[in-house]
Order: sequence, then structure tokens, then C-alpha cells
Amino acid sequence: MARNAKLDRLLTLVKALGESAEGLTLDEMAELIGANRRTAERLRDLILVHFDLEESVDDRHKRFRIPGALPSPFTQPNVAEIAALQSLADTARKAGSAQALLLETLVGKVQAGLRREVKSRMAPDLDPLVRLQRHHVPAGPMIEHAPETVAQVQGAMMAGMCLEFDYLADGATEPKWRRVIPLGLIHGPATYLIGKIPGRDLEPAPYRLDRITEARVSNQPGAASEDWDLDQWMSASFGIWREQGHDIVLRVAPESAERARRWRFHPQQVIEQDGDELVVRFCSGGLREIAEHLFTWGGAVRIESPDELRAVMRERLSAASQSFA
Repeated sequence: MARNAKLDRLLTLVKALGESAEGLTLDEMAELIGANRRTAERLRDLILVHFDLEESVDDRHKRFRIPGALPSPFTQPNVAEIAALQSLADTARKAGSAQALLLETLVGKVQAGLRREVKSRMAPDLDPLVRLQRHHVPAGPMIEHAPETVAQVQGAMMAGMCLEFDYLADGATEPKWRRVIPLGLIHGPATYLIGKIPGRDLEPAPYRLDRITEARVSNQPGAASEDWDLDQWMSASFGIWREQGHDIVLRVAPESAERARRWRFHPQQVIEQDGDELVVRFCSGGLREIAEHLFTWGGAVRIESPDELRAVMRERLSAASQSFA
């Protein structure tokens, strides 16, 4: 087993050094294979015996890479990787994801790149892995996303140009023209374009992709700034909708503490042990979405603060009791 682990580390490192455009430092190699720096040095020296290892200095750190293309055995996907990709593509299609077509096309290209004898050898193993693996698709909206809209959004991002489109807002009867700087796509049960109106001091706003028509790349330049962080922007809300952030404090009952310890309420949450209970803290907007999520805990999570979240929870409880009375 130990021998196989060493071989796995070596092959992982060879593949990474061949794929990296800028190269890897020894510390990055060690982190990649889950070993110390000395082990990374020994493996680097072993790789140097069999491959041309290019060395460069970047900010006083030595970087190493294998130039050119690696032989196909090092880059050829294995059965488990192809099955995982196929499963993601199938799930995306069933969920109506905007990325479904792209994933299905990628699966086809990966399989088309395999030699005939490799396909034949993989087939007996690939069939059960594809047939007997599924991703759970939860209840949610059934939305169709036009591939051409996705292509126009991504084209504007790559070109550093604004995106123009007609948008039918929720509750509106007629679409209105918009021009925005495309700051990101957020994929999920519904895919959202995050856009900022150029020349105006307004916060970025979400636009549901299925409500966008006549999307086209604008002639006006407009690109996300280098310091724009989509993950940071997303973390300010519990869901997709934006509102003022609140300091959320939740208290989890002892019987659910172990479950909550392994639960991600928010990307920037802080979890504290308080006796047999857990206290979860994070800053976020989206109070209605937080309240509706807490329904799934069945009373095991108590809202400590803010009062605004308690008020939203009472309103949602009242609405639910009236619906099922």
C-alpha cells in the first residue's frame, strides 16, 4: 500500500508539472502531494532523471515545469474521471443547468480523443459507473437556459466588453433594454448574470438568465476590475438577492450540534462550542432565505440575533400556518 502511495504521488506530480504553465515551487509540490518539502525534493530529482525539467525564478522562488506535451498515458483520463464527468453532464441536463450543453459537449470530446483500443478496454468498467451513479437533483424551478445567451455572456466576459440585452423583470409585462458590465455568472437551479451598469454608482445586480433575450456583445468596453472578487460578493448574501448585511447569531441544540459542526451555513461562518450547544456566527443579507433554510432544522436552531431575522421567521411561520390550516 505504501509503495502504491509513493507511485501515486510521483504520477500526480508529473501530471501537475506537465499541466502548469508557470511551474510549481517545491512548497506547492509538497502541498499538492500532501508531503513535506524534503519528499517533494526527492521526487523532483527522480522526475529530472526521466523528463526535461525547466527551471525559472519568480519573485525569488524557483519554479519547475515539464515543457511541451506529456505522453498520452500521463494525460489520458481514467474510467472514474470520465464517469464523473458524464454524471455531472447528466445531472446538469436534468436540472436544466445553463452549463448542460457545454458539459455534454466536453464529454463527447473527451471520449472522441480516446484511441479505439482504449475505449474498448474501458467500456466494461465505464458502463456500471455511469449507470449506477447519480447526483441528487432537489426540488426546484424547471428553467430552460438558451445556449446562445450563455455564449454571448461568456463572449462579452472574454472580450472585456459590456453586454446588451432585453430584460423582463419579475412582475413586468414588457422587457426593457439593459447594458451592463458582466461581472460573473452564478450557476444553480436558476443561472444569474451579475452585471453593473457602466458609468453609474450602483451596486452590481443579478439578472436571471432565462429572462434575458436578444443578448449581444456591446461595442462599449466594460470588464471586471482586477480586484473584483465574485466569491466575496456572493458571501454577502445567504442566497442570490442583495440586501443590507446583518450579524447573524444562531444557537444549535445539543442533539443537533454534531450535524451542525459539519454543516456550511455560510462560507465565512465562525462556529463556537458553548457547553453542549454550538453557536454559529456570520454576516449576511438574505433574511428570508436564511429563515426558510432554518425550517429544515425543525426547531433545533434558535435565532439569537438579529431581531430582524426573528421578525422574518415569525412572518414565514404565520404564512405557513395559514397555508396548512
